[in-house]
Amino acid sequence: MHLTRSFAFSCLVATGLALPGIGGTKLQENKARSPGYALKEPPLTTPWTDKVGTNPWPEYPRPLLQRPEWKNLNGVWKYQDAESLDAVQQPPFGQELAQDVLIPSCLESGLSGIQSDWALYSWFSTSFEVSPSWNGEQVLLNFGAVDYEATVFVNGQNAGFHRGGYFRFVVDVTKYLKFDQPNELLVFVHDPTDDGDYVIPIGKQTLRPSHIFYTPCSGIWQSVWLEAAPSNHITQLDLDANMDGQVSITVHSSANETAEAEVTVHKDGETVATHKGPTNEQFQFTVSSPMLWSPDSPNLYNVTVKLGDDQVESYTGFRTISRGKVDGIERPLLNGEFIFMFGTLDQGYWPDGLYTPPSKEAMVYDLQMLKKLGFNMVRKHIKIETDLFYQACDELGLLVIQDMPSLRPLQSRRDANGNSVTILPNEQQQVEFARQLDVMVNQFKSFPSIVTWVVYNEGWGQITAYHPEFALTDRVRQLDPTRLVDSTSGWIDHGAGDFSDNHHYANPQCGSPFYSTPSSPYDASRIGFQGEFGGIGTNVSIENLWNDQAAINTIDQTYEIDTTIEAWNYRSHRLLNELEDQVRLYACSGGVWTQTTDVEGEVNGLMTYDRRVERVDVKQWQADIKALYDAAAARSKGAESS
Repeated sequence: MHLTRSFAFSCLVATGLALPGIGGTKLQENKARSPGYALKEPPLTTPWTDKVGTNPWPEYPRPLLQRPEWKNLNGVWKYQDAESLDAVQQPPFGQELAQDVLIPSCLESGLSGIQSDWALYSWFSTSFEVSPSWNGEQVLLNFGAVDYEATVFVNGQNAGFHRGGYFRFVVDVTKYLKFDQPNELLVFVHDPTDDGDYVIPIGKQTLRPSHIFYTPCSGIWQSVWLEAAPSNHITQLDLDANMDGQVSITVHSSANETAEAEVTVHKDGETVATHKGPTNEQFQFTVSSPMLWSPDSPNLYNVTVKLGDDQVESYTGFRTISRGKVDGIERPLLNGEFIFMFGTLDQGYWPDGLYTPPSKEAMVYDLQMLKKLGFNMVRKHIKIETDLFYQACDELGLLVIQDMPSLRPLQSRRDANGNSVTILPNEQQQVEFARQLDVMVNQFKSFPSIVTWVVYNEGWGQITAYHPEFALTDRVRQLDPTRLVDSTSGWIDHGAGDFSDNHHYANPQCGSPFYSTPSSPYDASRIGFQGEFGGIGTNVSIENLWNDQAAINTIDQTYEIDTTIEAWNYRSHRLLNELEDQVRLYACSGGVWTQTTDVEGEVNGLMTYDRRVERVDVKQWQADIKALYDAAAARSKGAESS
């Protein structure tokens, strides 16, 4: 269909949170931008688009391991595409690349200044200087995330390689540096997405966007920074603090030998505990009478860790995630009590930046809106965010159900005759998926807000000839025994994990004696959960739509289209009431509403894709969500751990 500004289903009235810069969608000239870099106007903007400038994401990117000596390398770099994977064998050392690009950004986004298609092979370059005061230290080059494979060159030398589009990595560049002149940094990126027979973790990305699959993100899409550290330095902190005050910590170091680390816990400027223990192995100590972390009271404690001359700052929250029987029904427990987890399916997409939000302010805005409505959880859907996202959830008090980015959907390609072709990982690709699942858990398991890991979504990339989810679930529990595991969110469920997870649109079927295939019947031995439902939408006028005709043509694939905002809120109210019934009558322990915002050809968000139109009747939604919690509280008579 062709939409115009006078489209009959136009929805132009927003309520609730005030948006910055809401006066129109046209980009304003930003005088701070360099002459060579120019933002390309995307199919849709946000209120933050023209505020990004040329120094994006100035915040320290790794809040759980912060160092005082660091240098942000974000800003305008140089870029040019490459023809093939073989290009990495002939790096363009000492050459100026063809175009300016904003880092961090997705090459396919307007914010990048490139807005390319099929960015399979790419070169990025910049130069940097190193403070003479860092001479004698280890200089560490950090990347928040590069999609998908990155080869890093410093001053003409191959310094490192990394595979995996969602994970941070560090390259020790000390031996390649010059302290008396600029240093050349060159990065080659290969991002196949779903090209050919590649089967890699991609989430919702596709080279052929259509409805629920979106424009891909290629390149350096999270922050890049340098930091100085002693030769024996802290590389990672595995930190957990439970409801009984027990702190469990592993201080990983760059040296093989064991040394002594000192851990100090602070609250409101006061030291509450200090303990010493060996590096590279877990040790415990206790904080007496801690203030517990929960969505209602997101209490956090600062943590300082010293190892020789190295000192880093971190934080933690005291809470325990478990499962147990409450009045004979399996329930998720937070700090020993049944918590009804209710949140949105959160895709983490932005029309101006795609995977990269235009700013931290913009990213947090989405979370604040959810919190305002009364949601206590967010399901981060087959995408992994910057560490600052999880810090915001920790601070706001939002539980996080974290998905592993999925492999390709089961039927994601058509042959010459137009028939669907099933593409599943081969043995090597499955091993790589498992490795990256390990990386996800290890990198993010210290954030207090994360309560559940999801291995597979709706069977996407899930091998059915055997049941790999059992071994993967065991592996996740081994790496992180402090959280629950939703092995198969929706569809192909063989009984693994902690959840009996139903997906159904639009009505819920949560822990109930009825279900629709391909979801499975409720399994009373596990937690009854509505992993997805809702998905209803209203169409909007073109100024709030992703202005791409192929995407517009798929709007009618939305699960339900309501013709007015009033009808949309009425239907939402009825669906939430239905879920409330299932909480009162059956074994429903939580749910995920689809979704936080519209995305490209989907118009079923609480907000439009540009965040300028808010569909929700705030008071109605607040009352309906509170009714869910009240119904769950009425079913709580005492928990028995299992």
